[in-house]
Amino acid sequence: MSSKSYFEDSRDESQGGKLSRKIKDSPFMIIGLAGFVAAGIIGAYKYKNRGTMSTSVFLMQLRVAAQGTVVGALTLGLGYSMANEYIFNKTPKENTKQSQ
Repeated sequence: MSSKSYFEDSRDESQGGKLSRKIKDSPFMIIGLAGFVAAGIIGAYKYKNRGTMSTSVFLMQLRVAAQGTVVGALTLGLGYSMANEYIFNKTPKENTKQSQ
């Protein structure tokens, strides 16, 4: 009997290995997280010059902007992967019916 398992054990992988695997598997998730951090940094910078806007309204708008960047990046990633799989992939599909 083989000692190799078909299922990966997450305890064997380091944090850096997990991050590099996630970057390879879904790069748009990393782009979305970078957009989230960028929106937070820009919001922290603009907080000083928000004018007469109340803090709660400013933070609500900042939350919507940050979530919008993440959802937008993940939507672009989904569209890209679907286009690669269904539109740009020109390999013929196997016929599921067997000829008799």
